[in-house]
Amino acid sequence: MASGIPHAMERPHFIGIGGAGMSGIAKILAQRGAKVAGSDARESATAEALRALGASVHIGHATEHLADDASCVVVSSAIRSDNPELARAAELGVPVVHRSDALAALMRTGRTIAVAGTHGKTTTTSMLAVALTELGLDPSYAIGGDLAGPGTNARHGEGEIFVAEADESDRSFQKYDPDVAIVLNVELDHHANYASMDEIYESFEAFVAKIPTGGTLVVGEHAGSRELAARVRGQGDLTVVRVGEGADSDVRILAIVPNGMTSEVTVALPDGDKITFTVSVPGRHYAHNAAAALAAGVATGIAPAELAHALTAYTGVGRRLQLKGEAAGVQVIDSYAHHPTEMTADLEAMRSAAGDRRLLVVFQPHLFSRTQELGTEMGQALALADASVVLDIYPAREDPVPGVTSALITDAATAAGARVTPVHDKATVPDVIAGMAAPGDLVLTMGAGDVTDLGPRILARLAE
Repeated sequence: MASGIPHAMERPHFIGIGGAGMSGIAKILAQRGAKVAGSDARESATAEALRALGASVHIGHATEHLADDASCVVVSSAIRSDNPELARAAELGVPVVHRSDALAALMRTGRTIAVAGTHGKTTTTSMLAVALTELGLDPSYAIGGDLAGPGTNARHGEGEIFVAEADESDRSFQKYDPDVAIVLNVELDHHANYASMDEIYESFEAFVAKIPTGGTLVVGEHAGSRELAARVRGQGDLTVVRVGEGADSDVRILAIVPNGMTSEVTVALPDGDKITFTVSVPGRHYAHNAAAALAAGVATGIAPAELAHALTAYTGVGRRLQLKGEAAGVQVIDSYAHHPTEMTADLEAMRSAAGDRRLLVVFQPHLFSRTQELGTEMGQALALADASVVLDIYPAREDPVPGVTSALITDAATAAGARVTPVHDKATVPDVIAGMAAPGDLVLTMGAGDVTDLGPRILARLAE
């Protein structure tokens, strides 16, 4: 495995190379010297970034895009079986590799920290990547969003630590064997793949079982992650570190002091030492993410005080309460939240940051299955905003489900006392917001789909 490139991935072809997870692996392989190629549905800044690294990126999916000498085809769970490039791979006898297997192979070149949980993975992974870089440890990382500083979601570093998100949505995180694992929270989501909480717990237990002897599991204060810790207690030679505000926490959060769009966080370590540091995004859940990152870094042998100071270098990651700009006295912020727990956490954080200002939300539901199961809770979360616009469901990889529409959310929001406006034509949203917003307001675009594209358009319309 010269230069950290498995032989099978010396000339990889990625179907859907522009995706957050896929592009990260492609970037690392390109930086390690692989001849990377791939295709994506549309042109993007990510495609351009990959080309700048020497990758060949085609727009659209067609059989001729797959080179005859490709060493493997990399796919994610979102790629349909009738994809023409996948069919061409079968004709040529080119091996098909799942994204998670490719990432697992890259991670085995050093010590690994894997960040899992239903919510907060991207932020926590990003915090670690930034802090380790700040300390001069030159980590490799693969993240589900672009870091605010370097503007990328992945990098090959010369250091020995690899930090990666561990995605539970399709059980692919069970393929990793991290030296240190973080499980921030455990909730029922991804309803197309999990039928019950028992299945979710079984999946996370399988992930934890892959931690080598002498490894560390860091768990958040969420009831689900604490239940997971109880289930794996006594499993091998595993050190479990509990993080939270409760007295039973090993790394205990003593104080979270809001300060506009930042927070001052004080934690007590197991030896009794106390450390205070700044988290550059508002909200209690982000403070918990930072404390979990601190605990994981300390588990790899980094001095706590040095790591806490380095965490202050984190300035955010794309789509996680990311300030997109300001126009006409109105700030526009982008959120990736798409599950009710995430929505509530980000809305509470923005509610605190807003103070006396109004909070307006543009929400795009993600997936029919999620809306069918959690539409009521999504609507109830929107009651935290002063007013909301709700778009049609972003289908992603799913086909429509009869009777499942955004009305499930708007009806629930109205019943909860929220001011909500359904908008079916996304192109009209900038005009709708311009008619609602006043100087001093905060506008939050929220969802895991293409609602993020509306931020610049809203700013342009407000500027007029």
